[in-house]
Order: sequence, then C-alpha cells, then structure tokens
Amino acid sequence: MHEPTISFTIHEDKEKQVKEILTAVYDALRQKGYNPINQIVGYILSEDPTYITTYNNARSLIRRIDRDELLQLLVKSYLDD
Repeated sequence: MHEPTISFTIHEDKEKQVKEILTAVYDALRQKGYNPINQIVGYILSEDPTYITTYNNARSLIRRIDRDELLQLLVKSYLDD
C-alpha cells in the first residue's frame, strides 16, 4: 500500500520560510542586546537595513523577504489567531 501523499502549497512554504527568517533575525538581534521588536519594526517602516545586525547573517536574511509580503503575513497572522 502507498502512504498518503502530503501536499503543501507554495504559499504555506513561503509562510514557513518567512517565519524561519524572522525567528533567526529576532534571535540575532536579541543575542546582540537589541530590542528585536523595535529593530524589526524600524526596518519594516523604513526598509533601512542598518536596523538589523549583521550578526549571524541576519541582515542578509531579512532582505530576502519582500517587505509588502512580510506586512501581509504579519497582519494575517495577527488576525487569524
């Protein structure tokens, strides 16, 4: 017998990737002594990468996420809970 196939949509995969990136960025900021929420909000509002530390490649990671898409996912996540 065949095991059931698990299918994922591209949207679910993208949401998972964004969550992983945000978590890594949050952790890097916290480890460097920053207030991660304030820094991430500053980055989202200004799109200025200097809000994000280069520690653990966090700045490069967050720039992989489209800012509009990030905002959409954050609002969706907030309202879905």
